[in-house]
Amino acid sequence: MARKVVNRKELRAQADAAEARGKTAKKEKPVKEKKEKVVKEKKVAAKKTTRKKVVKETRMKAYWGVFNQGMKKLVTFEYADKRAAEKKAADLGPNHFVQLIKEPITEA
Repeated sequence: MARKVVNRKELRAQADAAEARGKTAKKEKPVKEKKEKVVKEKKVAAKKTTRKKVVKETRMKAYWGVFNQGMKKLVTFEYADKRAAEKKAADLGPNHFVQLIKEPITEA
C-alpha cells in the first residue's frame, strides 16, 4: 500500500490559522522545574588479598657433563675439572661434547 504524502506547508498554515484564532493545535504543557540529580558515589570493592607463592630458594651446584649427539649424559665432572671433561669428550669421538649442568643441592 502506498502511503499518503504529508504536506507540511499546509499543516503549518493550519497551525498558524488556529493560533491566530486563539486556539492552539497543541496543548501547551506547563513547564516543570528540573530536579537536580543526586549523584551517588559508587562503592569501591575492597581488594582481595592474595597470597603469593613463597619461592623456596634452592642452591644449585655446577658440573660439566659429557654428552653424545642424542643428548644422553655419559659422564659428569666437577666444575673445576673442565679440562678432564674436554679430554674425555675428545677421546670418545667427534660426536661428543661438553656442556654445563646445574643440579639442585639436596641437604641430607
